[in-house]
Amino acid sequence: MKRMRDSDAAMSEIRSAIEELSGVALTCKSDSAAALVTDDDDDLPTAHLPLKPFLSICSLLLQVLDKIGPTMAVLRQDIHQNVQRLEKFHDSDPSIYWDVGMILSTEMKEGIAKKGQSCSKAFVWLTRSLDMALALLQLLVKNLDINMEQAVEECYALTLKPWHGWISSTAYRIALKLLPTSHSLVSILKVDEQQEDDVLRKEMQVLVSLLVPFLEHNKRIMSIYGIDKLKAT
Repeated sequence: MKRMRDSDAAMSEIRSAIEELSGVALTCKSDSAAALVTDDDDDLPTAHLPLKPFLSICSLLLQVLDKIGPTMAVLRQDIHQNVQRLEKFHDSDPSIYWDVGMILSTEMKEGIAKKGQSCSKAFVWLTRSLDMALALLQLLVKNLDINMEQAVEECYALTLKPWHGWISSTAYRIALKLLPTSHSLVSILKVDEQQEDDVLRKEMQVLVSLLVPFLEHNKRIMSIYGIDKLKAT
């Protein structure tokens, strides 16, 4: 039992994300050259992205928020609900909806992509949340001792703020001020207390190198389906 616990402990969220993204990197790379494919029946676009790896990355972000604690409850609930929405759609027919593009195409055909609590909206906001996490990782790679309030404010302004209305912006700004210090966050991201800062930094660099093309691929898909400009209230 002890050996099993040690094995589990050796897999941090960052290492798990690297493993997950490495598996879809080639898919995104090959698809990016021909990101737009026309559906012959309806002349609607289809772009491909395996859903499960995407949701796994989002779930790893949830795990980090869980470790930070209840101060992140608002952010966590928002991400969790969007993950659940996509999972439910996938489970309605896994043989078809294993692919994000098929989900977006279906909602586009039904005219509900931009309405209510759609999966298209869920995909957009999950991508944007990961984009903010990426921006923060990029700052941490440069300096593990950053001022978290300033760093988060900068990342928020670059990624989520342009798409938030007054209500969403106010709620997020309050939640983001409750983030831990950079020292505490670094401790959360490490495999264990013994992991050296330089090792963590190198792992974050690898994750950043994988996340950048992954999220760029997502943004191309958002643009293809005309949902890249969606805003919250």
